[in-house]
Amino acid sequence: MTLQSVLSVPGRLRTTILALACSTALPAMSDVALAQTRQHPPLTVAQAQPQTPTQQGQTFEEEIVPQRYVNNPDVEAFINDMVARYDFDANALHALFASASYSATAVKLVTPSPTPGIKNWRAYQARFLDPVRINAGVKFWRENQATLQRAADQFGVPPEVIVGIIGVETIYGRYMGNFRVLDALTTLAFDYPNTPNRADREVTFRKNLEDYLVWTRDAQIDATSVLGSYTGAIGIPQFLPSSIVQYAVDFSGDNHIDLRTNAADAIGSVANYLKQNGWESGRPVVWRIAADAGSQGIAQAAADGTPEPHWPLEQLLRSGLVLNEPGVDIVAEAGTPVTIVDLPTPGRATEYKLGLKNFYVLTRYNRSFFYALAVYQLGQRVKAQMLATQPGGGSGATNGGATPPPAPASAPGQQ
Repeated sequence: MTLQSVLSVPGRLRTTILALACSTALPAMSDVALAQTRQHPPLTVAQAQPQTPTQQGQTFEEEIVPQRYVNNPDVEAFINDMVARYDFDANALHALFASASYSATAVKLVTPSPTPGIKNWRAYQARFLDPVRINAGVKFWRENQATLQRAADQFGVPPEVIVGIIGVETIYGRYMGNFRVLDALTTLAFDYPNTPNRADREVTFRKNLEDYLVWTRDAQIDATSVLGSYTGAIGIPQFLPSSIVQYAVDFSGDNHIDLRTNAADAIGSVANYLKQNGWESGRPVVWRIAADAGSQGIAQAAADGTPEPHWPLEQLLRSGLVLNEPGVDIVAEAGTPVTIVDLPTPGRATEYKLGLKNFYVLTRYNRSFFYALAVYQLGQRVKAQMLATQPGGGSGATNGGATPPPAPASAPGQQ
């Protein structure tokens, strides 16, 4: 499919590029993305700006305007600030921004649709829990099994969770985006579309532009050479520059952090991101709710869209909600805070789950219930296939030190 161009004007160019590879569906923008995710202000996330889903490998024409940021007052002020705070060379930054282009395509892709669609969990789930991702996940896990186990041991994050995130984000590095990061960040920092959250978004993207320039300078990377998503997310785990600065780690031990080609660095960085955002080793992600009408009604009443766990389990149980988790010690878990995860699908009854602290941590990567559960379930499906195809029935997969179950906790069609 080819994006329709806006009015052609002198100086505006179009180049055919590979569509954003990363398949995340963060809150905010058009059609499917709006239909599938929640719209809340972002927390600290690896990708602070939502991404519109695009078909893998899809090509379209990117529309750019060269030299838009030459003699731009806002850019001039930004350059002066970078010189004062980080000792940048002013002439070098002027030359860099003279080479930056306005990306009309990035602006289109972050602009919310005037006609939001309907949220559809089952469609979203099917898209991310497909055989391509599952099979690629098994291959990635086997190729990086020792590294995944080392990350689990060091950070307390199970391999399947790391595998789930990387699979949803880029199908294990297969699609990482072909937008010039300099263009995307500059465009969204200084020309974000006129939306209610424009001021906050421009602050976010200016911070990421700032961190991008510092990172590329310190790492001796050509700032014009890095490619990523249309919001400037980079590499196998699709980290924005601010997350690279804060959370990326050299997990391969080569004294260089490379999220674009080094799977070990991507694995370690995802694990560190989750740990730093509160991942609880050995704890569950979600609990199932019984299917009886009373339990479902209580879940519906308590579903307020808040990702932070805030309902004490005991309170919900006293109201009549019943867990479908025979192994849970109700007495010991009485004070555990949970959130109600609601998963609407047109033409079906809304599905509900209880999200625990680790579910909330997944929403810190992308503030969407759909995203967090898809990550969890993809990891479970990959782990199940690892077990099923490993000679002798053992995959070597772990769950933070616990023996993994022989089947995913919540396979598609069993919600």
